[in-house]
Amino acid sequence: MRVVIVGGVAGGMSAATRLRRLDADAEIIVLEKSGHVSYANCGLPYFVGGIIEDEESLFLQTPESLHARFRLDVRVSTEAVRIIPASKTVEILDLTSGESSEISYDKLILSPGASPVVPPIPGIERGLTLRTVEDVERIVARVKDRPQNAVVIGGGFIGLEVAENLVHKGISTTVVEALPQVLAPLDPEMATLVADALTDHGVKVFLGNAVQSVTADSVKLASGEELPSDLVILAIGVRPDIALAKGANLKIGERDGIEVNEFNQTSNPDIYAVGDAAQKRDSIDGSATLVPLANLANRHGRVVADHIAGRAVRTVPTIGTAIVKVFDLTIATTGWNEKRLVAQKRGFHAIHTHPASHAGYYPGAKPMSLKLLFDSSTGEILGAQGIGTEGVDKRIDVIATAMRGGILAPELADLELAYAPPFGSAKDPVNMLGYIAENRLSGLTKTAQWNELEEYRNRGFVIVDVRTAREFARGAIPDSINIPIDELRERISELTSHDLVVTCEVGMRGHSSALLLEELGFNVLNLDGGYQTWSHSPATNSVPVLI
Repeated sequence: MRVVIVGGVAGGMSAATRLRRLDADAEIIVLEKSGHVSYANCGLPYFVGGIIEDEESLFLQTPESLHARFRLDVRVSTEAVRIIPASKTVEILDLTSGESSEISYDKLILSPGASPVVPPIPGIERGLTLRTVEDVERIVARVKDRPQNAVVIGGGFIGLEVAENLVHKGISTTVVEALPQVLAPLDPEMATLVADALTDHGVKVFLGNAVQSVTADSVKLASGEELPSDLVILAIGVRPDIALAKGANLKIGERDGIEVNEFNQTSNPDIYAVGDAAQKRDSIDGSATLVPLANLANRHGRVVADHIAGRAVRTVPTIGTAIVKVFDLTIATTGWNEKRLVAQKRGFHAIHTHPASHAGYYPGAKPMSLKLLFDSSTGEILGAQGIGTEGVDKRIDVIATAMRGGILAPELADLELAYAPPFGSAKDPVNMLGYIAENRLSGLTKTAQWNELEEYRNRGFVIVDVRTAREFARGAIPDSINIPIDELRERISELTSHDLVVTCEVGMRGHSSALLLEELGFNVLNLDGGYQTWSHSPATNSVPVLI
């Protein structure tokens, strides 16, 4: 049996090496257009910044090492030009010699990945993209020329990683994002924390602003702003590379990715597609989705190899768990965000917490911001977001695992998680999310969200801040009244309205106050996440939004 794989890196090489372990006799040929077939593409931004100093450390395997260990026929600088399904052949072009030829296959695996989005903007050809080793070499060569100013177009994961690493190299850096926030998978009140961190580290951030043109020494924005730029990086996003699939008349899905079944077979059963080019199935509603993540590409490669080898395959839809480092911050997400749930008209509850990374009495505890989204009827966990300097990764991983296992939001309170003061709290932040979810689902408490506050105020609700007078003086919601929680009983006569929204710093004292005031006959809502969530909302954010 001859298996031809188009494209290496995560998906293609996972399929190749897994298949070799299962079949010692199969002829396995890997075709890679670039000069490198197995490298850590997620590490490329850190090579730009010098965090990863040795380029060789990015290379996981070479054609020689893959042949020595797995007897793989790996052909770099070789482009698959056309697939001819009727004859089960692939037309290939040797990019070094310029010679064309054809190669036959019994099974074909497409792993072409995704291509950077390059919009038709005047002068955009000056911008550099970051996808391959060759791309990063071009960027590093420009960085060595010591540019004074850089503009990164795109505020997604790659764009922010590149921006951070350009700052590490001493380059004045600006991020331009057409959306009104960075990191689209986050909800706005979470994304502002990231934008604040960027500006705190000297990055200029322009949100809600499109690039109009790129000149020889500047980037012009639709707002009229002109940004000096010796270096322009394009990080607008990626789209599935489906040219080969379309040429072979394979079915393209509604998300413009290659449509595959649960075994990653395309509409032609002898042709598979894996990685960023292939559509995935969303775990929440079963819809088609695009999730360009390395762990999913690796998983796809294994599924395909097992299916070709005749093994039972365990298929799993995607949750979409991702993480990124932006200077001191860790930002992680899993599942859907609130924007998507609203768009899909899905009933849900949102809760925000701001716990410490470990026990507060043990030195070095760092603050986090966590958001959990769950079904308002069933308690099914629909998504989570976390931001902080420490401990965010393991909390999001726990929640992602809970989602995969079908654990409901209130049941997060029941998880037995490792605890010692240097590592966590007796009630871990994940447990606390479960307790809050249980209170919300059971109807014990009612909450108001940061973006609902003005609506309630217009309906006659009075905002009562139950923090201490000193906390209140440091910053408070406009027109709120301050009655510390320990003085509520004695000062109850000061509350002249029946309808109240109570707030504290993070929501805990507000919860206790709301229960007390309800027993005293008031109609009370607790501001979810308290003053901290409200203060980081877009309405109070200081990052300029130029439209």
